[in-house]
Amino acid sequence: MVDAGSVPSAYLSIAFLTVVGILMPMTNFIMSWALRPRTDPSRPHITRSYLLEGYERDHSLYPRRLSTFECGSEPIGDAMIQFHFQYYWYAIVFLVFDVAFMFLVLGGMVTAQETSTVDGDIANAEAGLAVLGAFFAIMSLGVWYVFRKRGRIYI
Repeated sequence: MVDAGSVPSAYLSIAFLTVVGILMPMTNFIMSWALRPRTDPSRPHITRSYLLEGYERDHSLYPRRLSTFECGSEPIGDAMIQFHFQYYWYAIVFLVFDVAFMFLVLGGMVTAQETSTVDGDIANAEAGLAVLGAFFAIMSLGVWYVFRKRGRIYI
């Protein structure tokens, strides 16, 4: 049985990390909003910093500021090109099996821990391996179905 006094202390670190995880990006957003250079309403091509006196930049002097920069060379053609959806299938299959591999490794570690002790329950280890095998089989059937379609993708 778990002591009732230890449960709040166990979740204290999770609460602290949650608060830090929320405060760090919010602080960055607020600081960048407060410290960024502002455009002058009467002259929209000029930005002025309210934090640094005398910092003023005229953006009308840079006619290429709206062009695409590609490693120092002039962009040729349109940026919109057609990708085959087949490449997305490969990425999705990779991510699915990457996550599945994490579950398989975790299940293997639990099974190894269960069988390593003298009083370990072999039936629990076998049941865990059966569940992991069924999980991997369902994942493999899904990938087989995707590759069986051979480009006939209807979205």
